[in-house]
Amino acid sequence: MDEVCVIGGNRYFGRRVVELLRDGGAKVTVLNRGSATPPPGVAHVVADRDDEAGLLAALGGRSFDVVLDQVLYRPEQAEIALRVFGGRAGRYLMTSTVEVYDQVHGVPGRPLGEAEFDAAAWAGAPSDEYAEGKRGAEAVLARQSALPYAAVRTAHVLGGGDADFTGRLAHYVGRMRSGAEIVAHRPSRPATFVEYGEIADFLVWAAGSDVTGPVNAASHGELDVRELCALIAAQGVPEARFTEAGEPSPFSFGHYYGVDNARAEQLGYRFSRLADWLPKVIEEQVRA
Repeated sequence: MDEVCVIGGNRYFGRRVVELLRDGGAKVTVLNRGSATPPPGVAHVVADRDDEAGLLAALGGRSFDVVLDQVLYRPEQAEIALRVFGGRAGRYLMTSTVEVYDQVHGVPGRPLGEAEFDAAAWAGAPSDEYAEGKRGAEAVLARQSALPYAAVRTAHVLGGGDADFTGRLAHYVGRMRSGAEIVAHRPSRPATFVEYGEIADFLVWAAGSDVTGPVNAASHGELDVRELCALIAAQGVPEARFTEAGEPSPFSFGHYYGVDNARAEQLGYRFSRLADWLPKVIEEQVRA
């Protein structure tokens, strides 16, 4: 894996992916619209991925061993990517999401395997809705055979300190400190998570492997939003006050989001345990 193109990679764990690839000796090209400067030591191509002609012109004669797409959200984007990178890339790696399982009625305690969503059989319509867009993008890749691909179905990401722009964990700490109610499902269903550095490491590992098709990426263990709040309270923050009225808070789910990481582990990657890193991530947020 000498030449790698990262589409996106501007912030959060995407930027960490770029740094890890660079530090591992890969020749990295970051492709984005120019809204953020990539880390030092990597090439930068400025283009709009939705503008096929402009993208072709910007890439010129470049070719890559792997393309790692951090910002593939819709099927039409996947179609453009196949036309542009077909013949100039050895493999295509998409950062997907466990949200593709949001229509699966899972049972707590029975983590969802990759077969629970068959991308090739997707029968939805193009949509700007996040989960449906990801399903459609996966489907486009799954229904072709010219370009080997993998779709990393990423669990909900936590950690990263100042790099975490999402504000999801800060939402809980802030509301618990102020005494404001937290909107949560009753019952709240468990989900799986992955640490910021670990998902970056996994994506780099996947880019250098020969894995194809969908693969779940999550730490071992799961918890629901009420358990998350209890861990925050254990750091000295006032206990959470819950309500069911209003828009549910981040990480509050009315259906089960636990995913099975067995395929990734069978392929050679070893995930951490949620209980081993989450308290430290919470402590960092409480002290921020």
